[in-house]
Amino acid sequence: MLTVKHSLTVFFSTCLVLAAVLGGDVRAAGYEEGKDYEIISPAIPTRHSGKIEVTEFFSYGCSHCYNFEPVISQWKASRGDDVVVVPSPVIWNKPMELLARAYYTAEVLEVTELVHLALFQAIHVDRQRLGSEAAIAEVFEDSGVSAEDFTSAFNSFGVSSMARQADARARAAQITGTPEVMVAGKYRVSTRMAGSQAGMLEVAEFLIEKERAAMAAAAPAGTASGA
Repeated sequence: MLTVKHSLTVFFSTCLVLAAVLGGDVRAAGYEEGKDYEIISPAIPTRHSGKIEVTEFFSYGCSHCYNFEPVISQWKASRGDDVVVVPSPVIWNKPMELLARAYYTAEVLEVTELVHLALFQAIHVDRQRLGSEAAIAEVFEDSGVSAEDFTSAFNSFGVSSMARQADARARAAQITGTPEVMVAGKYRVSTRMAGSQAGMLEVAEFLIEKERAAMAAAAPAGTASGA
């Protein structure tokens, strides 16, 4: 169970990071390719036409991702309507495949808001391994999902397909750690390159503006202004 001490620690840590991201100024001179971010070539197709897609590569087992989750949740809530943030679980071994399937099971059952944080908490607060389908099922059941619905979705072709696509996406983006973000399928940003989680989101902001400018330049005359 989440303790008061832990809740306060996460709260204050989140406030500090958010202050750095939302209150800080992006470097006037901008960021440099190869230093602050990397180009993904070839670019990876995105799934939201007409939107600037920011992909959040994560793993439920990653403590850095657990700490990053409230930060990116607040960050994406303050983005414009033209930006969509899409979580994408990484799969480097069998246990991570099970956790990726858990994420897409929640998505298929439309219970992501209930289960996403519960899965993080089960691992990092309650110290559960979640190394089996049965252990993951208990988290869903505690969140109000029936065992039958969970089993049907978890083992479905759709969830298997989405997990395979997530694995292919991370490999194509050459993700080597978590959390990392990808902007518009073209740019990869890591905490290693950006220096911190706050820095990673600042670079992402810069790349979003870069993509907005490119989309506006490519739009037929009159469409950018809504005419």
